[in-house]
Amino acid sequence: MNLREETEIQLRHMQKLEAVGQLTGGIAHDFNNLLAVIMNSLHLMQRRMKRGEGNVTNLVGSALDGAERAATLTKRLLAFSRQQPLAPVPVDANRLLAGMDGLLRHTLPENIEIEMVLFSGLWQTCTDAPALESAIINLAANARDAMPEGGKLTLETANVDLDKTYAARHPESEPGQYVMVAVTDTGTGMTPEVVEKAFDPFFTTKAVGMGTGLGLSQVHGFMRQTGGLTNIYSEPGVGTTVKLYLPRYHAAGQGDTSLPEDRGTMAHGTGQVVLVVEDDADVRWLVVQMLEDLGYAPLEAESPQDALDKLDATPLVRVLMTDVVMPQMNGRVLADKAVAKRPDLKVLFTTGYTRNAIIHNGVLDPGVHLINKPFKIEALARKLAEMLDG
Repeated sequence: MNLREETEIQLRHMQKLEAVGQLTGGIAHDFNNLLAVIMNSLHLMQRRMKRGEGNVTNLVGSALDGAERAATLTKRLLAFSRQQPLAPVPVDANRLLAGMDGLLRHTLPENIEIEMVLFSGLWQTCTDAPALESAIINLAANARDAMPEGGKLTLETANVDLDKTYAARHPESEPGQYVMVAVTDTGTGMTPEVVEKAFDPFFTTKAVGMGTGLGLSQVHGFMRQTGGLTNIYSEPGVGTTVKLYLPRYHAAGQGDTSLPEDRGTMAHGTGQVVLVVEDDADVRWLVVQMLEDLGYAPLEAESPQDALDKLDATPLVRVLMTDVVMPQMNGRVLADKAVAKRPDLKVLFTTGYTRNAIIHNGVLDPGVHLINKPFKIEALARKLAEMLDG
C-alpha cells in the first residue's frame, strides 16, 4: 500500500468519525431535551403532590409526550440501521393513506395543502403497515420543514413495472412489479450534491442541536428491509418528490387488508395467569402493574430458570411473557423449553432490540408474537387479547 492509498483510507476514517460525531451530537441533544421535559414534569408533579395540590394533569401529559417522543427516536435509530423487526401483512396503500388524513393534518400546519391522488385498482403490497405509516409521516415532516412559508403536499399511488434497464441504472433495485407511493412537496428543493447524500445515515443539513437527520435514513432503511427501494427527485426552488417502491403482493384475492391497529380499543383480562420473565427489576415491576390493571394475574420471574421452575409449580399459566435478550439463556430458548413442557402455552416476546433470536432478515418468524419496548398499556391489552382469543 503506497502513501496515497494510506492517506485516502485515513481521510475516509476521519470523515466517518466526523459524521458519527455529528449524528451523536444530534441524538444527544434530542434525548437531553426529552429527558428534561420528562424529569422536570415529574419533579413538579412530586412537589405539587407534597403540597397537596391536585392539579397535575398537564404535567402528566407533558411527561408522557416526552417519553413517547423519546421512544420514537429509538425506533428511528433501529429503522435506519435495518434492525427493527417487521411483521409483514397484505396492505392496501390507498386505504392506509386515506386513513392517515387526520394524522397528516395534525402533523402539518394549516398553510400546507394536502392532496391525495390514489390510483384505482392499486395492487396490494406485503409490508409492515405501522412502519410504512411511520415512513410516510417522516416524509411529510421533511416536506413541512422544506415549506416554512406554506405550500402543497401531494401523496400519490400507482402500479409500476420496473424493467431491467431501470434496474441497471439503480443497483439496489430488482426488475419487477411494484406499488409506488410518492410524496411531493413544493418546498425549497435540494441540490444534486445534497440528494446524493440524503440517505446517508450520518448525513444531515441541520446543525448540531437541530436534530439527528434520521428521517430519510429511517425511510431508506425500512424500504431496503422490506425488499423495496427509494428514489429522490429534487430541484432547488421547485420542490422534492420521494418515491417508495414496495414489491407487489401476489394473492388469490384482494380481500380485506391490514392497517395499523385501532388505538382506541382496550381489552381486559379475566384473571388469566401471565408469567412475566424480565431480568430488569424496574421494568418487571411496571409490567406486573400494567397486567394487574388490565385484569390479569401476573406471576414474576427474574431469570429463565426461575421461570421454568414457576411454570412447573403453576399449571394455570396461560401466557409466557418474556424478554428476548437475557443473560445465560435468551427468551427464544426459554420459550422452546417452556412450550416443550406445556404445548398449549402462549408466548409473547418483549424486546428493546433483537437481532436474530426471533427474526430472520429483519422479519419476524412465523407465528411469533412480539411487542416492542417501550410499549403502552393499550398495545399490551390488544396483543394479549389477540393471543388469548385466537
